[in-house]
Amino acid sequence: MDIALLVIVVVIAAALAGALGFLLGRQRGASADLSDRAELGAARAQIATLQGDVEAARAETASRVADERRAGEARLLDERRQHEQRVRELRADAEADVLAERARAAERLEELRTDQKRLADEFDALSRRALEANTRAFLEQAEERLKRSQSEGAAELQKRQDAVQQLIEPIRETLDTVKTEVSTAERARLEANAALAEQVAQMRRSSEALGSETRNLVNALRAPQVRGRWGELQLRRVVETAGMLNHVDFVEQAHHSTDDGALRPDMVVHLAGDKHVVVDSKVAFSGYLEAMEASDDTVRAQRLQAHARHLKKHIDDLGTKEYWDVVDGSPDFVVMFVPAEPFLAAALDQDATLYEYAFERNVVIATPSTLVALLRTVGHAWRQDQLAQEAHQIFAVGKELHKRLGTLGTHLATLGKRLNATVEAYNRFAGSLDRNVVTQARRFSALQGLDEVLTDTAPVEALAIAPQKPDLYAEDEGATPSFSSALEQLREERL
Repeated sequence: MDIALLVIVVVIAAALAGALGFLLGRQRGASADLSDRAELGAARAQIATLQGDVEAARAETASRVADERRAGEARLLDERRQHEQRVRELRADAEADVLAERARAAERLEELRTDQKRLADEFDALSRRALEANTRAFLEQAEERLKRSQSEGAAELQKRQDAVQQLIEPIRETLDTVKTEVSTAERARLEANAALAEQVAQMRRSSEALGSETRNLVNALRAPQVRGRWGELQLRRVVETAGMLNHVDFVEQAHHSTDDGALRPDMVVHLAGDKHVVVDSKVAFSGYLEAMEASDDTVRAQRLQAHARHLKKHIDDLGTKEYWDVVDGSPDFVVMFVPAEPFLAAALDQDATLYEYAFERNVVIATPSTLVALLRTVGHAWRQDQLAQEAHQIFAVGKELHKRLGTLGTHLATLGKRLNATVEAYNRFAGSLDRNVVTQARRFSALQGLDEVLTDTAPVEALAIAPQKPDLYAEDEGATPSFSSALEQLREERL
């Protein structure tokens, strides 16, 4: 239609151009002949008429263009409606296909159940036929044997019948067991499907309840007092989970007076050896919550940076309190408990030097997953320090004991030396007695006819025994000679 309008416009323009050319030719001849003026006026009137026709053609063309545009828009609208109708039809077809597929699946499931039942029936039939065949075979054998062995008596016949019955009974019991197991498996499958559906529903309800509780918790934790109480509660739960008892292994909100005022740490954990660790809970996550709720990345980054700054401020506050000067037996640091891992992780993403910053101010950052391990590590360190002190004391006591053992060894060596000297004096006395006194006494007894005989005095050969481990009594420089050196000196004197 647009091409036809264009052709009409071109034809009209060509007619106008021809008319103008004709009129211009006639106008050149009009200068010679004034009689042609009337014709010029007629031509001008004709031009005006043609211009009107052109305007009418233009208006008609514009009207036709508008009609064509409206017709095109109507066609597009109709095509879109047809397309939407086609989409609805396709969707309906797809839904119908899904329903049909579900129906076919249900039919297949029913067929499977039917096949299963049929197989079970066939198995039962086969079992019965096998049982019957076996029974017939056994009975035939029994009858044949009965015929051959009637002379053996009724007792033997009864015995063989019992044997046949014992062979049949396991088969029957096996069939009963198979039926029971099939029924049990079917019931278990149905119960499992029901339990699975119930668990899915329970999970959905739990998820909805958890979401609601989470929103309520977030709204409640926006209040500073609630945040602080929640942090203290989380701290108590962590230490109680580790097996600690309140007022036994830890105390809460203990009052400590200082020159600058009173201090009340959230918790003081008692360790072995009358040692203590101060733990203070800090819940600074208003910036974190605002960052999680922000939809703009720039705003989220700004709120996370503010969250890291808030955590740093808590570190500065704890460092200035100097709990270790107030709580006796406390190490030179305080533990700052952050009640949730994501709070610390978000701050570390913004400031990776947060741990070093805290260490410089004698603050150790801990989370629920690291607090118990940290407390146990500190307790182990205290025990190691106490063991080291006790080891020093044991070393000092051992050194003193070693010194006293050396003195005792010296006294023992002196005693042995004197014992040996006593033995030598005794032997000299006994020898002198035998040589000078006993000999004369025997002569006197012989002259007087006395029966009493004097006994010879035997010398003592035993000496004091030296210790088998003389290294125990090794002497120190400038100390009293040890027992081993005294014994060695005694041996040299005897030689």
